[in-house]
Order: sequence, then structure tokens, then C-alpha cells
Amino acid sequence: MKKIIISALLAVVSAHAADSLESWFKEGSVNGNIKYYYIETQKDKIDGSHTSAHANSVGGMLSYTTGDLNGFQTGLTFMTTNGFALPNTVDTSILGRDNGVREEGSAGGNIAQDSFSVLGEAFIKYTYQDFTATYGRKVIKTPLIHAKEVRMLTSAVQGLFFDYKMSDELKLGASYLTHFKQRTSDKFSNIIEHALGTSTKLITGDDKGEVIVMNAVYNANKTKIKLYNYYVDDFMNSVYVDAGFKNKLDDDFKYSVNAQYINQTSIGNADDYLSTAGSVTGGKEIDVNAFGLKFGVDYKESGLVLAYSKVQRSSDKHDSLVLPWDGTPLFTNMITSNSLFMSNYGKGLTSDSLYIGGSRGLKIAYTQKYNFTGVKGFKTSLSYLNTDNDRFLKTQEDFNAVISYGIGQFSVALKGIWVKYNTSSTASGTINAQDDKLTQYRVIANYKF
Repeated sequence: MKKIIISALLAVVSAHAADSLESWFKEGSVNGNIKYYYIETQKDKIDGSHTSAHANSVGGMLSYTTGDLNGFQTGLTFMTTNGFALPNTVDTSILGRDNGVREEGSAGGNIAQDSFSVLGEAFIKYTYQDFTATYGRKVIKTPLIHAKEVRMLTSAVQGLFFDYKMSDELKLGASYLTHFKQRTSDKFSNIIEHALGTSTKLITGDDKGEVIVMNAVYNANKTKIKLYNYYVDDFMNSVYVDAGFKNKLDDDFKYSVNAQYINQTSIGNADDYLSTAGSVTGGKEIDVNAFGLKFGVDYKESGLVLAYSKVQRSSDKHDSLVLPWDGTPLFTNMITSNSLFMSNYGKGLTSDSLYIGGSRGLKIAYTQKYNFTGVKGFKTSLSYLNTDNDRFLKTQEDFNAVISYGIGQFSVALKGIWVKYNTSSTASGTINAQDDKLTQYRVIANYKF
């Protein structure tokens, strides 16, 4: 990747005069953030045991993007997370957790709790009228491959990206993705190897692969439709559809309705292998169908959301959603995220609670701002999720509470997370023993510039 970007930059530099190049850099922009993050996680196990871990970290991101030079731009983003005052038992989810997962069973030691820095973005972009082509490392946000911002840093991908604006309402995109970096790692590994780990060649017939993404987004005045297709040769094809309508009756009262559908199927070598007895999924090829509905109402500074999701049950299939790249697409997703551990290295065929085949999720969330009191910047949010599945020993319940304050570019948030009977499943669909209770507290201070 470095050679390609450097070669492209040299070609641009050699074709333009020095004064133009000077303006190219002078007209560039710098932005980023400085973040402090505290997290504490407590677990009460079903056997009566208790664990507790916490961590502090400071870091953030620094980005520089050049100005435009005959359609060309280039950009870099430096990312860093640095733990301090760490206890004997560290919550590694804001440090190098995924690095530790990659080194599991080797001489990795305590690498999971290490600080790290990484060049998370490094790209060159060309724009001509309504067409844009980009190559390099990028932070992207799509339903199934997403830069989740629920931890210290974001994830990132590497590849080739095309975007075309058909009209003010319709935008088309295509991407060829080769590498993925998890939020808690400084390693860009092959995107399919990241999903399947040491089982990559066993499942796909090769030790690497690519994801081809095609998407169309229609966004009119009141209607928005998103269509994505993620194709991985000899592994899986995923389809995501999301349609929404929003309207306001007056300046104070607004409402919205959304529906979503997700379909995933194994293809090629993976379909043949997974369907054989003794495969990592226990002889089950991937066949997933999931649905979601969401209704939202906003009145002045108050907001209420009701959401429902259902992952269809198919006992002779791998019926749980496969989300190895930080995607948390269901409308019922909570702060606890219910799938982020699936994006650890090699864990793509495991699943958590809401995303397990047969799970039904019902969520209610209430948000309140307090500008009407004369004290601006405060906001509270309360959320409840009930996840029911006849495969579970007990119904899972999630409670989230957030108090936040923002003034200018500075914000601080206090988050409380309580989960009763947290559960997950293995690649073969076996339900792991449910914890009695998971409690988590977070303090996040963030300054953007």
C-alpha cells in the first residue's frame, strides 16, 4: 500500500509547479480529538464467582488532509491509546485487546493491555465532477463494516473506494476491501483472515480474501433507502436493506418509521465445507434472515424510540448473524453493543445475545435535553432492551443510562450499563453459560479540534 500511495504522490508532484504544491499543503486542514476514557467491568458468574477489571487511557486521533490540486487530495490520520494507572486486572477493551487475541497461546504475554499507536488512515483521493476514487486506509461507516465509536479509537479498513453522485437524492458506491484493523489493535490484517483466524484456509480454501461492497443510498426530503451487498468469494454474501420515512407535523413534533432486513448465506468453498459433519459450525452452512422495525417520536427536547428485531431460527443452519468487522446493524442494538466481541480476530462465527438465531429483541429508549431550563448542553438517555430466545436459559435484559454535557468542542459523558443474564454462542451454535450479571461504568471526556 505504501509503495502505491508514494508512487501516486510522486506522479502528482512531478506534474505540477512548486507554487501549486505549496498551496496544496497550505490549504490543507487539520482536525482530531483528545480523549480520556475510564472503563470498569464487573461480572457475576453463574457459579457464584465475581470478576472486576478497569482501565484508564488517554489518546485520540490527529488528521491532516491536503487541499485540492487538480482533483487530487491525500490524507493521514494518526491514532493512539495510552493506558495509565492500570490495576493488576486490566479491562483491555480500550487498549490492545485484539492484539492480545491475535497472540493468544503464543509468547504474547500481557500484550492485550499494552498501549499502541497506528497510522489508521493513509489515502490518496481523486475527484472529477460527481465521481470520487480513493485508495488506501480509511475509516468507513456502513451497516456491516463500521467504525464503532464506543471505545477509545475506531476501526479502519484498507482498499479501493468509488463513489458516484447520480443526483442530489441518489448516491452509488463500490469498494474493494483487503485489510481490516480492529479498534483495539495496530495491525491491519487480511480482512477475511481477521474474521476467521486460523480457520481461514479450512473454510475458504485460501489463506486470504477480499470483500466487495456495492451500495446505493436514496435520500429524499422525507424518505431514505439504503441497500448494501457484501460479497466474499468462497465465504459469504450479505444483503442489507433499510427503508425509512420521517415527517414533522410542526416545528415541535416529529416522527419517523424505519424497517430493515438482513440476509446472509455461505457460498462456494465455505458452503461446501461448513455443511460437512465435523466443520467448525457443526455441519451447518450459513443461512441467516433478520428483520427490524423502529418507530421514533420527538417533541421539543424529548425523544422516544421503540424498536423490535427478530433473527429467524433454523436449527439445521448457522442462523446467527456473522459480524466480524464492527457492524452492529440491528435497530435494537444498545451501548453494550451485543456483537463487538465478534469483531475480535478470528471470532467472526461466534455470536452474542441479540444476534443469535432465534433472538427477539424489544427496545425502548428515552432521550431528554434541558435547554428549556436555561442551562444548555445537558442530555440524559435511558434505554432498556429485552432479548428473548428459547435457546437461552434465562431472558437477557440490558439497561443503559447516560448523562452527557457538551459545550463547544468539549463533551463529557457518564455511562452506566447493567446486563442481566448476558449470553453468547460458539461458532457451532452452542449457548455458553450465561453470566448472572454484567455491570459496566464508563467516563469519557472528549475535545475535538
